[in-house]
Amino acid sequence: MKYIGIDYGRRRIGIALSDDGGTIAFPRATIDNDDGALAFIRRLIEEEQVETIVIGDTRTISGAPNEVTGDSERFADMLYRDTGRTIERAFEGWSSVEAARYAPEAKQHDDSAAAAIILQRYLDMRG
Repeated sequence: MKYIGIDYGRRRIGIALSDDGGTIAFPRATIDNDDGALAFIRRLIEEEQVETIVIGDTRTISGAPNEVTGDSERFADMLYRDTGRTIERAFEGWSSVEAARYAPEAKQHDDSAAAAIILQRYLDMRG
């Protein structure tokens, strides 16, 4: 089973894909969160034959919503309506910090790496 991981942000969206067996996550792309984002992700889901969409849960550690939570939930709802795929949430806390530790020196943060960390957490929890 193949998975797509999404690190949702108001300006950018990080995307990761799993291997065909759904065991390892790989960074795939960082795209602008604009009018073309949903179509890009939908096309990638079809091309890669993704069965499940894993989106980072933007809530705080205490479980409270933050300023992005509503937008992220609406985005997840649109993805579900557009693709019919199962939507799962995965803990997102500190994924950006962790991704920054592995980023090349000239790059402070990579949203696709954060998406891969989120997706890998999900895959590890279900394995």
